[in-house]
Amino acid sequence: MPLLHSPPREVCLLRVSAIGDTCHVVPLLRTLQHAWPEARFTWVIGKLEAKLMRLLPEVDFITFDKRAGLKGLLATRRELAARQFDLLLHLQVAFRASLLAQAVRAPVKLGFDRDRAREGQWWFTTHRTAPQGRVHVLDSLMAFADTLGLPTNTSNPTGGQPRTGLQWNLPLPPDATAYADALINPGQRTLVISPCSSHVLRNWRPERYAAIADHAVRVHGMQVIVCGGPSELERGTAAAISAAATVPVQNQVGKDTLPQLLALLGRATVLLTPDSGPAHMATMVGTPVVGLYAATNPERSGPYLSRQWSVDRYAAAAAQFLQATPESLPWTTKIERPGVMDLITVADVTERLDALLAVTH
Repeated sequence: MPLLHSPPREVCLLRVSAIGDTCHVVPLLRTLQHAWPEARFTWVIGKLEAKLMRLLPEVDFITFDKRAGLKGLLATRRELAARQFDLLLHLQVAFRASLLAQAVRAPVKLGFDRDRAREGQWWFTTHRTAPQGRVHVLDSLMAFADTLGLPTNTSNPTGGQPRTGLQWNLPLPPDATAYADALINPGQRTLVISPCSSHVLRNWRPERYAAIADHAVRVHGMQVIVCGGPSELERGTAAAISAAATVPVQNQVGKDTLPQLLALLGRATVLLTPDSGPAHMATMVGTPVVGLYAATNPERSGPYLSRQWSVDRYAAAAAQFLQATPESLPWTTKIERPGVMDLITVADVTERLDALLAVTH
């Protein structure tokens, strides 16, 4: 039986973090909008993530300030309790998110399948998606559309292959495109390096990024831009890359907004990054990503449309640090151990970059 007997008028999506995961939500949202053009969509989202997703003008946002602790949680619950929805899509398994879901007034609350519904998420939903197995995070979100019986205009993944036909289409404001246009040299291919994940054990050594910058400039004649947020870690990493490189590296760390970064990624030829939000931002704007994966599994959380360009040393990390194979580990296992990213060599990355540039114009 269908979950809904008629198209809903009020739909609530609940995914508060992180930036990369909110990027994965957008194709699901676009599918829902296409299927239910008369519906009003409200997204419960984190305060930081909203700075990017507010580029979607046709969506209402209820922001949750995670840093405000209990006070922020209660404020968002009160805002939710004042609304009535036909459908809640509970897209996050964290218990804190479920406490927000509890306040949503909706007769149908759809959550993840039982294996994915960790931290007791199933207690806060009325229905669940069909079991998905070991699929990419984006595919587990698109399963909500599948469960609702909606045409997704995409091919379902088989054998680990990504869906095709996904839509993001975030409109960029003029200041963002102007920022990118001012940085990118016309007619020159551009490598953007976003070197830092907020999970520090996913990060590569600055001197290795510098070696890639040298290779990109000397072998391919590329422009190299380093980007990132204003944290001490990111500023220090960018300074270390610039100091170790023997070629010009433009340091834009801490100098942009999230929409400006998205525009810059859209103008770039390729992004080099570990498992981080910018990997999925680049995917939204169709820019290929050379991802660096040893601490996490790219088949689960890699750049969705660029997994063939990622350096995948997850199996080597599983063998060295856990004496296991990826197949024997739970799908969500992270191997965030000191030294794990050293399994990725400079030669590994130059090989992927060279292969990508050979087919990129």
